[in-house]
Amino acid sequence: MKKHIKHAKITRLDTGFFHRNEYAILGTPCGNIKKLAYQITASIKDDLRVGYVDADHKGADENTIEPGVLGHGGSAEYIDKIHFHRFDVNLPLNEFDYKQQFMAQDLVLVNGNHFSSKNQIIVIDSKKPLEKKLEKLTNVVMVLFQEGETKIPKFLDDAIEDIHQLSAFKINDVEAIASFIRESMNSNTPLLNGLVLAGGKSERMNRDKGKINYHGTEQRLFMHNLLSGLTNNCFLSIRNDQKNELPPNLPTVEDVYYGLGPYGAILSAFQKNPNMAWLVTACDQPLLNEETLQLLISKRNTSKLATAFFNSETNFPEPLVTIWEPRAYPRLLYFLSLGYSCPRKVLINSEVEIVKLEDESALQNANTPEESEKLALAINN
Repeated sequence: MKKHIKHAKITRLDTGFFHRNEYAILGTPCGNIKKLAYQITASIKDDLRVGYVDADHKGADENTIEPGVLGHGGSAEYIDKIHFHRFDVNLPLNEFDYKQQFMAQDLVLVNGNHFSSKNQIIVIDSKKPLEKKLEKLTNVVMVLFQEGETKIPKFLDDAIEDIHQLSAFKINDVEAIASFIRESMNSNTPLLNGLVLAGGKSERMNRDKGKINYHGTEQRLFMHNLLSGLTNNCFLSIRNDQKNELPPNLPTVEDVYYGLGPYGAILSAFQKNPNMAWLVTACDQPLLNEETLQLLISKRNTSKLATAFFNSETNFPEPLVTIWEPRAYPRLLYFLSLGYSCPRKVLINSEVEIVKLEDESALQNANTPEESEKLALAINN
């Protein structure tokens, strides 16, 4: 009998307990961990956004009323501290909540004495031996030696295969440690896929916009070929009834978010692969060229939700010539849960890298026969 499957098989985000890029530091007293985390943060703050996870040893004094609404029975409080924002909550949290809170970060450093993490940086320190925490050592990436320590204990040698081949530094060699993290982050940058939006019904054009020939072939195939040379892999976003119109080996993303237009197409691409960034273009911009797209790619900011061109005609970011980073996926779903299905609204209300063009003609759409004829003349001239 065929095994019953209760849940749909969809690709999950490659992440850890707090973030896709997380490093737990453990094997030394908590004060040393906090000091090192602060030093690393100060060294890489200009390149990366860093979050930090720790525990407070002091705990709560039952005889003292804590300041703020939490001390008076409330469960959440927000304070605008002018230079930063602070949320205090007295609610149960789990790893799904943590990931949501740290979504805007590039990297999360973790006090591994208290919390688990996908990757570990271990410290050789006789004051805090790791014998009782071996179960936490699932993917050790770096070994640090506390002052006065020179040898890896035998129990670690037995527990961690190839430990002597790992990068090793003195704990006070902060620049070397930070450089290792930078290089690891660079090697873990999400690859860029292309997505050509070709699933619209073209009601104003009175025929399929993707099939119009501006450059010697169907515009949707022209755009697919263009993006294929600039991205890791390119897909055509289509309705499921368009599949038979296309070459059999052409990679496609069929819309699984019905009735949401481009918004649903972007979400469908992220559902297919949430670990990739997606360079999204429409199929009705016949003046869009390789030079313009290369400019956008060169300005890509992986620390932001997206990288988008500014459209002076609308005075807003252009959502359909945009690089959407993996962190945009939960943001898009969140806006959808609030009843919004406009990708431009997401860009306007999120932190986005904006790129300005000297000549914005490449952003022009052909939505009507008149606009199509006008742009075809511009191409031929």
